Amino acid sequence: MNDPIGDMLTRIRNAQMRGRSTVDTPASKLRAWVLDVLADEGYIRGYEPSTDANGHAALTISLKYFDGTPVIREIKRVSKPGRRVYMGVKDIPSVRQGLGVSIVSTPKGVMSDANARAANVGGEVLCTVF
Repeated sequence: MNDPIGDMLTRIRNAQMRGRSTVDTPASKLRAWVLDVLADEGYIRGYEPSTDANGHAALTISLKYFDGTPVIREIKRVSKPGRRVYMGVKDIPSVRQGLGVSIVSTPKGVMSDANARAANVGGEVLCTVF
């Protein structure tokens, strides 16, 4: 798999289109850090470690809905394996005039755009969520 973060975002998108309450994705530290940011910002209920049918480590993500519609309206991958997108602290985009969140991988860890601005660090913009 070339793009594990893109794969996880697509699994979340597909599960929400089907109205599922949970979705499984293979486990990795980077995926867990991105899910931590999504949970802190209130886009998912949470996640927990599990194992899949073959005994490999997995993460079970609990999706969040409001009045039957998914809380995550749009989730996009920004930095891809073929084209990495790095931005300084002053260049980090605000999503939908601040209503959405950019998830940024910084030297101080994976964090939301607001936290990156507060910590005065830039980095790789992984994805945007609205």
